[in-house]
Amino acid sequence: MIKVLAASDDRVEELLAYNEDYDQYEQSVDEVLKAVKAQGDNAVFQLTEKFDGSIINQKNFKVSQEEFQQAYEYVDEKFLGAIREAVSSITAFHKKQLRNSWLEPEADGTIMGQIFRPISRAGIYVPGGSASYPSSVIMNAVPAKVAGVQEIVMVTPPEKNSSSVNPYTLVAAKEAGVTEIYKMGGAQAIAALAYGTESVSKVDLITGPGNIYVTLAKKKVYGIVEIDMLAGPSEIVIVADKEASPKYVAADLLSQAEHDPLAAAILVTPAKELVAKVQEELKLQLDQLSRKEIAHQSLADRGAIVLTEDLDESFKIANILAPEHLELLIKDPFGNLGKVENAGAIFLGENSPEPIGDYIAGPNHVLPTGGTAKFYSPLNVDTFMKKSSVISYSKEALRQKGEQAIVLAEREGLTAHANAVKIRIKNKI
Repeated sequence: MIKVLAASDDRVEELLAYNEDYDQYEQSVDEVLKAVKAQGDNAVFQLTEKFDGSIINQKNFKVSQEEFQQAYEYVDEKFLGAIREAVSSITAFHKKQLRNSWLEPEADGTIMGQIFRPISRAGIYVPGGSASYPSSVIMNAVPAKVAGVQEIVMVTPPEKNSSSVNPYTLVAAKEAGVTEIYKMGGAQAIAALAYGTESVSKVDLITGPGNIYVTLAKKKVYGIVEIDMLAGPSEIVIVADKEASPKYVAADLLSQAEHDPLAAAILVTPAKELVAKVQEELKLQLDQLSRKEIAHQSLADRGAIVLTEDLDESFKIANILAPEHLELLIKDPFGNLGKVENAGAIFLGENSPEPIGDYIAGPNHVLPTGGTAKFYSPLNVDTFMKKSSVISYSKEALRQKGEQAIVLAEREGLTAHANAVKIRIKNKI
């Protein structure tokens, strides 16, 4: 069911590689983007009917206050309490990421600084249809709200053969601070956010996960708007020693395997005696899952147990893989934390399973995948901020340092640059 590899196996470095052939989707996405850019709302309505089987028009395109009210009447108090607790935890965590603008005067009369400001309008994509992903809503909307974004626009596909949006998604959006919601999904939703339509004002940034069409569309509109990242299938790497519970290891591997047949679940361990126990637990627990067919295929296709010589080699493998989620199910997780160089989110100890980070802990669950944790970070408050540099020179400071600027400008052949400084010094300001 799940392959066992030696750490020296050439296949290990490719375990998280996601080699999807985008070419087969390119033309379709290009056509959608072109149609929405040219035809606006009408293209969105037609494409929503074509791809989602839902009838959307000017009257029901935007979620109304009445729909929000109906959603609150539908959901139970237990769900509402859980959402509010999650929003509270995620807000508290992200507030710690806020940075202050600064200005620093120097003795020579120069003043340097940096100003942090939120973007004006953010768009968040939330998968929808018959599915409900309230956690995706709050993970995208809360850091935007904490950053101070005034307009948080959510797009999500309506339910099939309906103009309704899942009530749990609507309640999560309201609790997280979303200011407007439009019923659309797929590449057409990304196009509407990026280009704007008669009903949807253009945004400055698009965040949130989606299918291959959404991901490609985000890639293509980057530069017209900012995007968060290009997310691939979910993945987990567990570094475990001989004291790790096979039950916990198996449960946590399966927690990611059930996402998608393309999800990757990998155990890296020097404990040979753990392998058979984990394999047995996987079989036992798999039979109890509602999505066991998906999880089974994920483990068979993209799952692995990597046997290493010792924990140091396990960490070496983990850093090469640079996973979205990294669990340390070892005796001294905090003592070994410094060995982790590349990971989206790190879970320490047997009482910190990955799903707690998905929903309630506070850190963001929108994380880099496919090894991009080597150079990319989780979604955070900075994603929704922009920075401006501040530069001020006094007369004396320009006299003292202007000559160096002139030398460099003339070396580059930019005489107008040099003259803008020279004319001030020459005229003795």
